[in-house]
Amino acid sequence: MNTEQLLSEIRETNLAYLLLAQRMVKADKASAMFRLGISQEVADILDQLSPGQILKMAASNLLLCRFRCDDSAILGLLADHGLEEACRLKPELVHGVNCHAGKLTCAPVAEAQGLKPTPLAEVLPA
Repeated sequence: MNTEQLLSEIRETNLAYLLLAQRMVKADKASAMFRLGISQEVADILDQLSPGQILKMAASNLLLCRFRCDDSAILGLLADHGLEEACRLKPELVHGVNCHAGKLTCAPVAEAQGLKPTPLAEVLPA
């Protein structure tokens, strides 16, 4: 892959990420902030971006998203306790669960698939 192809891929990724992030913020700001790892201020900015502003930002040669698997606290909770116990110990993790036990637990994800979401509390063991 040459440099121009790489830059084109970065721009496409940026555009997809920004559009998804804005849609998430508009649908459920608190959940989006958790899932995206962004502050209230950044969420407010994303919410107000015009299509032209999104296109201009996406044209950057810098990748605007990053992997969040480097959060050792979350990884440690999941590795040491499993999903159910981790959610009990750190309730905000619930916002990051899209599916569990074969059920879609995130309303926007389920609705995007034309399905009815199942509340996570219904699929977590008591």
